[in-house]
Amino acid sequence: MSPEVFKHLPHLQGKLTPPERSEFRATPERVAYWDQLAQQVGRPPTWRLSDQELEESRRAVLGQRESGKDLWVFAYGSLMWDPGVHFEEVRLAELDGFRRCFSLRIRLGRGSAEKPALMLSLEPGTGSCTGLAFRIGAAVLEEEMTIFWRREMITASYRPRLLPARTPQGEIESLVLTANPAHQNYVGPLSLEETAQTIATGSGALGTNLHYLEQLVEKLEQLGIRDDYVQQLIVRVRGIGPRGAEPC
Repeated sequence: MSPEVFKHLPHLQGKLTPPERSEFRATPERVAYWDQLAQQVGRPPTWRLSDQELEESRRAVLGQRESGKDLWVFAYGSLMWDPGVHFEEVRLAELDGFRRCFSLRIRLGRGSAEKPALMLSLEPGTGSCTGLAFRIGAAVLEEEMTIFWRREMITASYRPRLLPARTPQGEIESLVLTANPAHQNYVGPLSLEETAQTIATGSGALGTNLHYLEQLVEKLEQLGIRDDYVQQLIVRVRGIGPRGAEPC
């Protein structure tokens, strides 16, 4: 990957998982593996959206954009260390009116029926959420966003939106995956105690919930991003935090 990609954040070079090594680059072969994992735990073939449904969903959100334009994608969780797509530029970005929250309960991936996990979403609220924005080039946009959609929208657990975000280099319009309260896995903002207890024990075929949180903490520290909610969670999960901290 060209150093020019990291011109705004040179310290990130070599610290993101390359797409060709990503376990979450949702190629047809990778999705077939996820189907196999789902089958092993008794999920029906309808556990995920079909390829046709995914394509219809993608076009419903992105189909009205002017053709030939690059697309920015806002990252606030695992996309910050494993974007899984080819991109041409990365910037720090701030999204107003949203904040990180573990408000999705999952029983696949980093969770299971016996040890469910919680995954990040974006909940509306005061303040802002700081993350990364990746610019996907127009020449590869169709292929890369098809892969991205399979990864992030495979069960429609998010509500994708095109929203303005602020970067040190100027304002951009970015694709943002926000909370979808209508989804069956949505549990909303839980107490910090319940969230921490679930993360401490959640585990599945793709790893532990705790490892996900630890990767998030590491990346936020690397980028100099302060998120009190995430910091309170990691302290509580490790069993040394004060009681009474406020939930997201």
